[in-house]
Amino acid sequence: MLMPVHEQLQGAGLRATLPRVKVLEFFAAARPRHVSAEDVFRHLLAEKIDIGLATVYRVLSQFVEAGILTSGTLDSNRHVYELNDGKRHDHIICLACGKVDEFSDPLIDGREKAAADALGYLLTGHHLVLHGYCAECRPKPRGADPDGA
Repeated sequence: MLMPVHEQLQGAGLRATLPRVKVLEFFAAARPRHVSAEDVFRHLLAEKIDIGLATVYRVLSQFVEAGILTSGTLDSNRHVYELNDGKRHDHIICLACGKVDEFSDPLIDGREKAAADALGYLLTGHHLVLHGYCAECRPKPRGADPDGA
């Protein structure tokens, strides 16, 4: 269970201003989990909360810096943020509908570390995004009966 928003902000060394509280409340309830700054801004507008887009970006940046959120680019034009649950994970994105799923695989983690070690690198992070088609969007095999009979 997440701690109350005010406590979470205080624990990160941030004052509980209205923009910070509203943005963090949005992330605590966000579905889908991976959202852009524009998604946050549109939600706040719909809720009649008067916070500008520049303020949203500033708050998101502060939250990433404080470790409350993580950020990344899931595809070439979509920078997203998500609550930092402390668990390392990777993403897979449907090329048709844009659905994003998360997964963790210790074998992948081990191979990444082994590759970094073999090349003399100290691994400090990574970003792995796979692309494919989800079960709903996957192309049907040729000759398959469209009615499933």
